[in-house]
Amino acid sequence: MLSLRLVYIFSYNLFQFCGHTWILANTIARYLMFGKDALADTFYSVGFVMSLCQLLSNLELFHIADGIEKARLLPRFIHVMEKNLLLVLVVMLEEVQSKPVVCFQFVLWNSMDLLRYPHEMLRVMDKRSVAMLWTRYTLWIPLYILSVATEGITIYQALPYIESTALNSYVHQPFFLLLYLLVLTLGAYISVWQLLKERQHQLEKWNYKKKRR
Repeated sequence: MLSLRLVYIFSYNLFQFCGHTWILANTIARYLMFGKDALADTFYSVGFVMSLCQLLSNLELFHIADGIEKARLLPRFIHVMEKNLLLVLVVMLEEVQSKPVVCFQFVLWNSMDLLRYPHEMLRVMDKRSVAMLWTRYTLWIPLYILSVATEGITIYQALPYIESTALNSYVHQPFFLLLYLLVLTLGAYISVWQLLKERQHQLEKWNYKKKRR
């Protein structure tokens, strides 16, 4: 008999999978139909759903802390906070919303999530496959590194527009950029290191189970 916790976590992952599938499909379809003109409208087309999915992703920190989801808390915390910061900045600065880098950033984020959430659903059902396991813990890492680099570019392109906002009175641009890039680099290093350890652990666990059969 399924427990309420398993039903909840499966429903949560299914909702996130459907949401990110819609965002990525919508973004790709618009690009194929309108070409480069679609890049400027990406945030207006999928920004609300992206923000909703990201808002709900904060629950994952409580899932891990409560033991509903078995994962490392630190890399998930870093990843969630990175996305929170960037989305808040994009929402506050309308000039940044039409930048092509925002479209590229959304494509990377959603591609990463479409690798993760199906794996989580299969894990809840205890139906994991080695192909899904390898994909989740191998392809996700280079996508994450590329995403971090894109986040840095987005922040750099957003800095000139901070001058016309209230943020300018609190933020010294060169210092903010340097500080953020240092924190982003350190966070990415810790996350990749933790993810590589988790990848090794999961693959060794799979091989051990396979040998016992």
